[in-house]
Amino acid sequence: MNAYITAAGAYFPGPPVGNDEIAARLGGVDERGDRIRRRILAANGIAKRHYALDAQGRTTELNEELAANALNAALGDRGLGAADLDMLATATTQGDLLVPGFASMVHGRLGGGPMQVLSAAGVCASSLAALDAAVAKVRLGDRRRAAVVGSELSSRWLRGSRFNGGGDVDAHFLRWMLSDGAGAVLVEGRPRPDRPSLRVDWVRTVSLAHEHPVCMRAGMGEGAAPVAGRTWQDLGSAAAAEQAGMMLLRQDTSALAALADAGLREFQALTRDGLVDLGKLDHVLCHYSTNAFRDIVFDRLAATGADIDTGRWFSNLETRGNTGAASIFIALEECWRTGRFEPGQTVLLAVPESGRFSFAFAHLTCVDAEAPASAPVTAPAPAPALVAPASPQSGSIHDRLDAVWQEFEQRLDQVPVMRRLSEGTATIEDYRRLLFNLRQQVADGARWISRAASNFSVDLFDLRSAAIGHAAEEHRDFMMIERDYAACGGSLDDIRSGEKNIGSEALSAFMFHTASQPDPIGLLGAMFIIEGLGTGKASGWAARFKETLGLRDDQVSFLAYHGEADDDHFAKLQAILASPRIDAAAADAIVKTAKVVARLYALQLEEVDNV
Repeated sequence: MNAYITAAGAYFPGPPVGNDEIAARLGGVDERGDRIRRRILAANGIAKRHYALDAQGRTTELNEELAANALNAALGDRGLGAADLDMLATATTQGDLLVPGFASMVHGRLGGGPMQVLSAAGVCASSLAALDAAVAKVRLGDRRRAAVVGSELSSRWLRGSRFNGGGDVDAHFLRWMLSDGAGAVLVEGRPRPDRPSLRVDWVRTVSLAHEHPVCMRAGMGEGAAPVAGRTWQDLGSAAAAEQAGMMLLRQDTSALAALADAGLREFQALTRDGLVDLGKLDHVLCHYSTNAFRDIVFDRLAATGADIDTGRWFSNLETRGNTGAASIFIALEECWRTGRFEPGQTVLLAVPESGRFSFAFAHLTCVDAEAPASAPVTAPAPAPALVAPASPQSGSIHDRLDAVWQEFEQRLDQVPVMRRLSEGTATIEDYRRLLFNLRQQVADGARWISRAASNFSVDLFDLRSAAIGHAAEEHRDFMMIERDYAACGGSLDDIRSGEKNIGSEALSAFMFHTASQPDPIGLLGAMFIIEGLGTGKASGWAARFKETLGLRDDQVSFLAYHGEADDDHFAKLQAILASPRIDAAAADAIVKTAKVVARLYALQLEEVDNV
């Protein structure tokens, strides 16, 4: 027996909220928080979203109400009522209550008759997990008609009263990403008689939690895994957990590139199994938490040689926001309502979940109302060989630099000391060796920046000024490393008399050589890599070393400082890269320099273990 999606519905609380209105609606934004807000909004591409909050920040609707409204919209689309359902499957990150389950509360709100209920817990992928359960029951003939809803009321986690001026970058990241809404579908054993339906060919969900630490989380202290006695329920009261920052919703942003890689591998597994033919898909609805993540996905696919037709990829992230578990059904509802699907066309739903690396996919085929029910697609012909990767010179400078960064991150993941840090097996000797080796190269940093400044002509006077200012900020960095090294039991005499490893020698030599050229604008590529390490990696490394080795703040000050200070440096760099002075020749020089510096920096870290 087949299963068909026969209707879809969506619901959004309140009017759309623009980017300029968010801070006033959520409240509690200090200078640093506002800087983070601007940076995140510039990257995620969201222009409008909805909150179940009024202008004073008070909750206006319950999550169960959002879900019930979306379900009623789907039932109305089909001309049915709640009494026509015999199963309800729900998905949400957090319901309104701790107990009972969300599905029970939604059923109570929706009404209808007796029915099977299922609460799928998790984050974004829980909606397709709920769909999988409903489809299975309908196919078995156990249930005649099931409703599935994904609903999120994230704004209660995002209000300024929870932050009180605090919260790390990982917490602020999600604050400007998430919003409220609900999406629902109906699943039946036959196509609807009055218009096309979507046959559910298959649903696949997979967890990679055995390979990855927690990424998106709330309710635990610092660290990559919960520890007995140190979760929010162990602190004696919810107020104590709130005070400890455990109730902030956090995202380990440094893991997002790895999430994209893992998701692509799962997608490729589907193509190997003959379940997906990328060349024959008519529509791809992929839940992107941010446009930056979408770009990573496109770049990764292009790197495999795939000819990506982005016109077939649909997302309403920009107008509806990131609504977590609701997002994929909200996107499906818009496509359904606007007549995007035609009989015979195929649709792929794809949802990556960062919670602890889960992925969900569903393959649909649009069938006409009169079409006979045929067997679901289980093994289409294997995908043909992928062809024609994009030219390395194509795309904006930002796209090209992002591709360099992604390759750099993959190299970093393979560096032994970084791999041990990620696995939680790094030792204090690993950390001391890292500081020892970094110090020798960092001591040269202000010197090559100053040399570059002296070689900029009057035509690039602003870059000369920026370089001079940056050198002034950086010239004592190596002293911070020395203090951390000594605080960890190292000898100041040893670190000050140390020599560069071969990677550091190559990196410094390249920096001085490039800085000595007339108008060395290519060094902006070096800054992209080095400042990117600060803004994208340093704070995570600092936290990981602290957790793994039980270190104090004064022992990780260099990494922690750059995890915060480099936000401003990177923002200034991005502004320069977006300026009209970066013509095609300058872009080529910047990208090439970024590639060289990425390779040499990775070599420097690889040589940390060469003792």
